Amino acid sequence: MKTSEVREMSIADLKDRIQLDRNKLDNMKLNHAISPLEDTSEFKKVRKDIARMITILAEKEKEQK
Repeated sequence: MKTSEVREMSIADLKDRIQLDRNKLDNMKLNHAISPLEDTSEFKKVRKDIARMITILAEKEKEQK
């Protein structure tokens, strides 16, 4: 997900999306433990997306105060 797309999202949408991506990452880890995934670079992409969303969420919450 691009940064510009994340910045357009509302705070509530960001929180929901972060939770969904965390669940996705947990499921990917579980599936990888059972049988190796073909594309393990997806872990890195999802982690970076989560970090990007958390950073932008913090910026938006700081602006509101």
